[in-house]
Amino acid sequence: MIAEQLHTRLLENMTTAVLLLNRDFQLTHINNAAENLLSLSGKRHQGHSLNNLLIDSDTMMQVMCDTIEIGSSHTERQATLKTMLGGEIIERKVDYTVSPVSDIDGSALVVEIQPLDRILEINRETLLVNSQSANDALLKGLAHEIKNPLGGLRGAAQLLEVELDSSGLREYTQIIIDEADRLRALVDRMLGPHKPIVTKTKNIHSVLERVAALIENTANSQIELIRDYDPSIPDFECDEDQLIQVFLNIANNAQQAHIHRSSDSRDVNVEPFILFKSRVERNYTIGSEKHKLVCCIAVEDNGPGIPETIKDTLFVPMVSGHAENTGLGLAIAQTIVSRHRGIISCESKPGKTKFHIYLPM
Repeated sequence: MIAEQLHTRLLENMTTAVLLLNRDFQLTHINNAAENLLSLSGKRHQGHSLNNLLIDSDTMMQVMCDTIEIGSSHTERQATLKTMLGGEIIERKVDYTVSPVSDIDGSALVVEIQPLDRILEINRETLLVNSQSANDALLKGLAHEIKNPLGGLRGAAQLLEVELDSSGLREYTQIIIDEADRLRALVDRMLGPHKPIVTKTKNIHSVLERVAALIENTANSQIELIRDYDPSIPDFECDEDQLIQVFLNIANNAQQAHIHRSSDSRDVNVEPFILFKSRVERNYTIGSEKHKLVCCIAVEDNGPGIPETIKDTLFVPMVSGHAENTGLGLAIAQTIVSRHRGIISCESKPGKTKFHIYLPM
């Protein structure tokens, strides 16, 4: 194998994103990792100026000019690179190093890019997994401490009811019994589904279609349901009923957001939608466990967004952005997904809220 072929093969198998540029900052080569990171194509974009391929690239262009002028490498930390994909601006948080080269024909600069988004996301997900475990332990302990006194209270009220002759007084004991039952049911809901997951081989799109049908029946055609499915996703082991509950809880929140938005006269021209999107992620890490294949489901809406005050506590029980909600839907969804060894993450800004549900296959 000649040296040039070896160098090319090494470049294509690197996980670091690498760009080669000439002195006019035109792309002479881009490896697979860089194509995936920046949503570019070597065949399509070779010979294009990097300034035209990136958005707001003035800082990077200045770094490259300085590198050629001084003749030494330069590294930028925590930089943001922006590209356009399908009419949407994609932002990537990265570290990058620009170095001069003189021994590669047609190239004057090599740009090495290390993406930080996934590292930061793994850190957030690890914290979320640990937080979920801590919340589960806290809730189980709290449920035990609440249920025991409630049982005693209910039993005492039943005994007292037997001893009372007045039907009017028995109404009060019945109130005590009913309220004790209501509190017990609330604690059970906070703990999530009682039964363990029962897995069968299922297609994730049949789950999403069940949820979409339920949403369409209640939305009365006022909210557009958009499907963007990857038909190549294979069937995998999951608890269909519990996953329906997960996606229904999230979609219901999106529907509620649209209902609240429609009452705001400033947003009357917004065409509300909920998007279900399925994709496969490879070599994806959840917490401390790396999975070869993960099914990623995105549920997106164009509602008003999640209030900043609850973003960090979104999956904590009893936290809700709407006064009429119990704040248990997302907590229950996260519990079910964690039982599938997966995780839910969320990103939100006004006009766009997106939940990602990651399920190991």
